[in-house]
Amino acid sequence: MTDPTAGPEVPLARIPFVEGLLTAEDVAETAASIAAMQEPCGAIPWTTGEHCDVWNHVEAAMAMLVGGQVSAAERAYAWITTMQRPDGSLPMKIVGGEVEDERGEVNMSAYFAVGLWHHWLVRRDVRFVERYWPSVRAALDWVVSLQEDFGGIRWTPVDDFCLLTGNSSIYHSLRAGVALAELMDDPQPEWELAGGRLGHAIRAHADRFADKSTFSMDWYYPVLGGAVRGDAARAMIESRWDDFVVPGLGIQCVDTNPWVTGAETCELAMALDAMGEPQRALTLVRDMQHLRGEDGKYWTGWVYGETRASDEVVYGPSGAEPRNVYWPDEHTTYTAAAVILAVDALGETYGHGTPGSGIMRGTSLAPHFDEIALECDCSSSERVSR
Repeated sequence: MTDPTAGPEVPLARIPFVEGLLTAEDVAETAASIAAMQEPCGAIPWTTGEHCDVWNHVEAAMAMLVGGQVSAAERAYAWITTMQRPDGSLPMKIVGGEVEDERGEVNMSAYFAVGLWHHWLVRRDVRFVERYWPSVRAALDWVVSLQEDFGGIRWTPVDDFCLLTGNSSIYHSLRAGVALAELMDDPQPEWELAGGRLGHAIRAHADRFADKSTFSMDWYYPVLGGAVRGDAARAMIESRWDDFVVPGLGIQCVDTNPWVTGAETCELAMALDAMGEPQRALTLVRDMQHLRGEDGKYWTGWVYGETRASDEVVYGPSGAEPRNVYWPDEHTTYTAAAVILAVDALGETYGHGTPGSGIMRGTSLAPHFDEIALECDCSSSERVSR
């Protein structure tokens, strides 16, 4: 096992940076902070001693790769295969190498495809892709088997609802999967059909998904995942900008609480970059740097503002919610990962980006899927406006 404190395994010139925001050394330090929390088995928990979910684990692996922690990133991918079940699914929650919630969760299982395609973009190691392609193929086959008639994909086999954020991420994963299939000369037309139906459901039938509109992720993820682009994306982002964005601090995780979170802020920044608005994206990533701690770690979020009288209703006379504090009292790998990936994306415009910097813009993925509408009166056979 490599020692993350020994420094990056690639030259600093290959590590992304944004002028006036974060240097390559800063990014390498943050990648090392993620690697320092990696468990011996390869799992990357939310924070030391916490649980691991495969989606955030893959996000952290991508960030470590571009931040120079190559061996740690590749151990992370190797670990995924040790947790995969015969049907291709991956468990929802793992603690200390033990499964704590065995439900297979669709967007977590699907995201392996994005990570593997990202590794190919950055490293161009076809043998690495060949090693993990069977696992990605099995995972996506399992995911599309849970597609509902309207095009959405159920959260788990035992839950009868679909999540807009998760499905938006799956759309992204299917495009990565089809790109991998082309690279491996192993066509997967079922994924393309599923992607066409899913994209239509996200764009035209968002009301069929479970209502999680209080969360900012449900607002921007259809754009970040790529299903919504062009004028529709701009309208979607403008529609709730004032509900979630706190100038100078970042964006709220939920619209009911004065709590800005770093990961969501950086994800929105990547969505803006994908829309062709890097300046607004840069402002957001700069605004959330108050969450940067020692050794390149990042706090999860910040509770801001003055204590309100209404807090007593919820917390009691002596239990008012604390304000102007980091909360929770933890540094999280997924926040650090989102920062690195946002810097890589913005490095294309404002500094230096890696060959994987377009992973969220989708410029290197398979083309958007043809629109497929089966149980509605909407027209089919259109492509997403870029």
